[in-house]
Amino acid sequence: MNQKAAPPLGEQVLEPGRPMGQPKYQPGQGATIQEPRVASPKAGAEMRASREMVTENSSWIGPLREETARVIVGQTHLIDRLLIALLTNGHVLLEGVPGLAKTLTLKTLASCISLRFKRLQFTPDMLPADIVGTMIYNPQDGAFRTKHGPIFSNLILADEINRAPAKVQSALLEAMQERQVTLGDETYPLPAPFLVLATQNPLEQEGTYPLPEAQIDRFMMKVIVNYPTRTEERAILDAMATTEPMVEPRTVVSASQLIEARHVVNMIFVDEKVRDYIVDIVHATRPPITAALNLNGYVQTGASPRATIALTLAARGMAFLNSRHFVTPQDVKTVAMDVLRHRVSVTYEAEAESVTSENIIEKILNTLPVP
Repeated sequence: MNQKAAPPLGEQVLEPGRPMGQPKYQPGQGATIQEPRVASPKAGAEMRASREMVTENSSWIGPLREETARVIVGQTHLIDRLLIALLTNGHVLLEGVPGLAKTLTLKTLASCISLRFKRLQFTPDMLPADIVGTMIYNPQDGAFRTKHGPIFSNLILADEINRAPAKVQSALLEAMQERQVTLGDETYPLPAPFLVLATQNPLEQEGTYPLPEAQIDRFMMKVIVNYPTRTEERAILDAMATTEPMVEPRTVVSASQLIEARHVVNMIFVDEKVRDYIVDIVHATRPPITAALNLNGYVQTGASPRATIALTLAARGMAFLNSRHFVTPQDVKTVAMDVLRHRVSVTYEAEAESVTSENIIEKILNTLPVP
């Protein structure tokens, strides 16, 4: 395949007749987004009602964070992304080395919200029936009985999803997308809320089946879990280096409260300038905007329209976590890396120069003017 050589990441791409140093791509600039202005007394009343509704329905965020902190040391980034996924009906793809409390975090979150939790350890010999269930023949009456699989839970940890063959991955991803499972002639809806946390081990690649790009795109976010700091690791040592049973987290929020919070998240205000900013970010990952941002030759495929929807929902979720009834550009920038890093694929030239999708997204966020 003949691909155009990538220019250095810091080099400016210019056009004839354009002044030196002026970037080609200049979307409209606007004022800093603040609380929406009140156009009429009726609008002011609606704004106050929206603010009170968000404040009331997000009152459990603080106690939930405090309760998870009794069990989990650090990992605030991961917990916030899991909460955003729960609030926006999305799924999370997690990548990190073993031993970073990925399973413990999800299990603790399930206990705090009183949700059913199931952990699926994926192996190369798994079958789709091991996840979604199957029809079992009863010789006594000659009828088939439906046996539901472990997918019929609220929180699913798909551990090492890239170790399962393609049929098993497809069965899980279909359930994620459709929120239902078909067994025989019957279709069964999955419980709500429903969240899949799939993990990938970045160390071992032998005996794995990497997820295709089209299937990775179905995950709302891809979160990278890093090592704890020295202070956090010392706290982990003090809390976990014991043979005594671990602290049992208390339930601080019900599933009905979480469902109600989802309705409130949909009502959070997104200014027109912020909407345009989200579209600008996603479009900057595609040609020809990539060439204007000096990224031509690095990006193979850009983010899909699904990324635009996911970025908007994630920004609303971040505003809800901060008890705000409107979205700011900083909310968008905070979640943009997790939403886009798995949706932007790089070329061979970029890999040869050690340029990752994260470098590209970071350059886009630093280059585009913030409204």
